[in-house]
Amino acid sequence: MSKLVIVGTVAFDAIETPFGKTDKILGGAATYIGLSAANFDNVDAAAVSVVGGDFPQEYLDLLTDRKVNIDGVEIVKDGKTFFWSGKYHNDMNSRDTLATELNVLETFTPVVPENYQNADIVMLGNLHPLTQQSVLDQMSKKPKLAILDTMNFWMDIAMEDLKAVLKNVDVITINDEEARQLSGEYSLVNAAKKIHTMGPKYVVIKKGEHGALLFNEDNMFYAPALPLAEVFDPTGAGDTFAGGFSGYLAKTGNVSFENMKKAVIYGSALASFCVEKFGTERMLSLTDEEIYERLQQFKDLTQFEIELN
Repeated sequence: MSKLVIVGTVAFDAIETPFGKTDKILGGAATYIGLSAANFDNVDAAAVSVVGGDFPQEYLDLLTDRKVNIDGVEIVKDGKTFFWSGKYHNDMNSRDTLATELNVLETFTPVVPENYQNADIVMLGNLHPLTQQSVLDQMSKKPKLAILDTMNFWMDIAMEDLKAVLKNVDVITINDEEARQLSGEYSLVNAAKKIHTMGPKYVVIKKGEHGALLFNEDNMFYAPALPLAEVFDPTGAGDTFAGGFSGYLAKTGNVSFENMKKAVIYGSALASFCVEKFGTERMLSLTDEEIYERLQQFKDLTQFEIELN
C-alpha cells in the first residue's frame, strides 16, 4: 500500500447557489481530497486535521467507511469546528463569502501519526504556509512527491512564508488568478516559468470550467473540463481534483510528467462528479463503473485523428 498524507480542513459548510441552499453540511479541503483519493485501490490515505466537539461522529464514520484514516484528526472537545458559508452567483464561477469562523483551526498544530511519517506522497491542502511546512518537517524521510495547494489569501498576508515552503515542494496546484498573483505575470505560460524558479518542478493551474494546465520545464499539457448540463455546487471541486491527482500518483508510484498527465485527467474526472450535487453528496455515492464511464467520456472528448499533409 502506498501511503498518502492529506493535510487540510475538515469542516462545516453552508452553501447557497441558484439551485438551492443547505444548512451546515460536511465540508473542508481534507474531506474532499480524502473522499476523492479513496477511489484508488492500494492507497493508504490519512487525513491530518482538527474538529471541535460539535463535529458529528457520523461524519467521522463516513471518512473511515471510505477507508480514510483519521488517526491524525484532532478532536477539541470544548471547541467549535471551522465553518464557512458562501453564496454563488448565477454564473457559478464567482461567489461571496458570507461567514468564515476559524474556531479550532485558529490554534491548529498538525500532528502526523508516526506510522504515516514515511508517506510516499504528501498533499498539503490550503492552510497557512507555516502549517504546511510544519507537516513536511515531521516526515521521517523525504516524500517521493510533496504537493501544495494554496490561495490568494495566503499570498496577501503570508507571501514570504509561502515562498519559503514552495522551495520544499515538488508540485503546486492553484487557479489561474492565483498563478498570476503569485508570479506577477499575466500569461499563464510565463507565470508557470516564474513559479518554477520558486521551487516547484511541476505547476498545475486549474481553470474551473475551462480545464487544467500542467507545466514542467518546457513540457506543457492541457486537460479540458467535461462540459456538464448542470452544475449544482462548485464547492470542493478544486480539492476533489487534488485528491484525484494525488491519489492516482500514489496508486501508480510513478511521478513522471507522462504519468502526471494521466493524474490530471483523473483529477478532472472526479471533480466533474463533485459539482453535480451539494457538498460531498455525489462523492459519497460514486461507483467504480461511473468513474470508468466518465474517464471514457474524457478520452472521447480529447482524442481525434487528423491527416497532416
